Amino acid sequence: MSHIFTMGGGVKHDGQSLKERVSEVEWNARVELALCYRLIAHFGLTDTIYNHISYRIPGEEEHLLLNPFGLLYEEVTASSLIKVDVEGNILDDTTGLGINKAGFIIHGAIHEARPDVNCVLHTHTDAGLAVAANAAGLLPISQPAALFMNRIGYHDYEGIVLRMDERQRLVKNLGAYNFLILRNHGLLTAGASIAKTFQWMLILQQACSVQVKALAGNPELTELTPAAIEEAQVAHDQSDAEVDWQALRRMIDRYAPDYRD
Repeated sequence: MSHIFTMGGGVKHDGQSLKERVSEVEWNARVELALCYRLIAHFGLTDTIYNHISYRIPGEEEHLLLNPFGLLYEEVTASSLIKVDVEGNILDDTTGLGINKAGFIIHGAIHEARPDVNCVLHTHTDAGLAVAANAAGLLPISQPAALFMNRIGYHDYEGIVLRMDERQRLVKNLGAYNFLILRNHGLLTAGASIAKTFQWMLILQQACSVQVKALAGNPELTELTPAAIEEAQVAHDQSDAEVDWQALRRMIDRYAPDYRD
């Protein structure tokens, strides 16, 4: 595809394995992020080799991990993840594949502008695209949708994200939120942890899928009341995403434990 570019290449380290030469903190971050890629693949939220999930390495505020451009999400492992700085300069790439420039423009902008955000997850699912094309946006018609009401930003489509000046508008439209619908483009969640960011995306995807199905045939819909929305949000905000995350880890460990490699 002519609008996709790669940046950087592999670096050799005298035969030393990646796990041996990075810190324990970085390696653990790689394992967690690789797990997230496998989970996105498991739930069918991928767009072949496109999109990203990025993660800021704990204790290294300017260093991020994300997928090499060319691997399917089901192929991503801890050691294949690429380490870059917030400007997209490659610091470590064992694959030699480089990164998707268009995708990094989005992720790099959010990481740079939001120090509270450690993980950014972006998808191009059919349901997400359908809601992103709906002028009304996400509707308050389901329990999953309740989480996002009055808490989600919208960013108008400007074409394939290759212009650096779009970053400031994207960041402005996200604002202090953790959720963003990119009009005619897809969904984005951003959070302090991988577990929470993934959980939010799964719920946002469900809300979009329910909306598409509910609108089929143009029926009259029942909307949630403001009081019900507030109650649902309070309950969710008090929930622990780590419980879900560990259950999902056990599932992936049973049939695809190579994400840890």
